Amino acid sequence: MPTLADINSQIQKHDEQIAQLRKQAEDMRNQERAGVVEELRKKIAEYGISAADLKLSGGRGPAKRSGAPAAAKAAARYRGPAGETWSGGRGRKPRWVTEALAAGKPLSDFEIR
Repeated sequence: MPTLADINSQIQKHDEQIAQLRKQAEDMRNQERAGVVEELRKKIAEYGISAADLKLSGGRGPAKRSGAPAAAKAAARYRGPAGETWSGGRGRKPRWVTEALAAGKPLSDFEIR
């Protein structure tokens, strides 16, 4: 029956083998990666592909995306005297709307038809 020291020795040997195999795998991956990168460079040059064509961010690694897609802008429902527009949605009214309402003009006068 093996002793605890024997088992620990075997574990240490296997740990060393694992470390060597991991290093070997990393080296092989780096060699393969270099070949892939070179092949891609040739294809990019051959076909005139740009970073924009590939939708790349310009940095290393994957392109970063914001958490949520931008909300679509609501269509304008009102047009002001100087051509400014307002959708009539929630939130603070534009200055031209508040001034017009304060002057006694109805909001319906500014509706886009």
